[in-house]
Amino acid sequence: MAVKLKKMIPEDDPRVSQIGHPAPPWMVNYADLMTEMVCFFIIMYALSAALNKNVQNAAQQLKEMMGKGEMAGQVEINKEGLRITLEEKGNLPFFESGKADLTNEIIENLEKIYPILKKLSSDYEIIVEGHTDNVPIFTRQFQSNWELSTARATAVVRYLVSKGIDPRRISAIGYGEYRPVAPNDTPENRQRNRRVVFFVKTSSGKVKELK
Repeated sequence: MAVKLKKMIPEDDPRVSQIGHPAPPWMVNYADLMTEMVCFFIIMYALSAALNKNVQNAAQQLKEMMGKGEMAGQVEINKEGLRITLEEKGNLPFFESGKADLTNEIIENLEKIYPILKKLSSDYEIIVEGHTDNVPIFTRQFQSNWELSTARATAVVRYLVSKGIDPRRISAIGYGEYRPVAPNDTPENRQRNRRVVFFVKTSSGKVKELK
């Protein structure tokens, strides 16, 4: 006699597979679907890991350089891509006050990271961000920190392009003083806010091959 428990399907119900009997048709289809879904996610994970291998290696190289004191800054990887922040070190500015000309300090930094950026630019778009402190500026050339930060980012892009990065793979943007990483209340904090950021955009996948 079949055992029937409260709120449970009786064991002789045709929806229940008895020992030694074939599974219900719906269970076969369900198992196949689950197997296919597992295979799909494994393939997607493997592809993602392969695409990001160069990005992971680049981040590790940069962190090692910063750890050795060869340059100051931070390296971060998130779901959108790789973000490389270069910060001024000591009394060696990247740009003279109110100007967008590259100093020897930032050129030395660019020479160190150029090979890494060059390799990444073959697969991903690179955006150079310019950031300033909140000290007001109004000159014949730059009427605000927006213009100044954009000009500085553009100067960095021009230098990297002159070294060999495809101009179609790199662009410049200026944020002025509006994305600070520290309060602009001390010389040290203002120095932290005067930075150049390289954003390697991986969220949209590899860029299309250019002709």
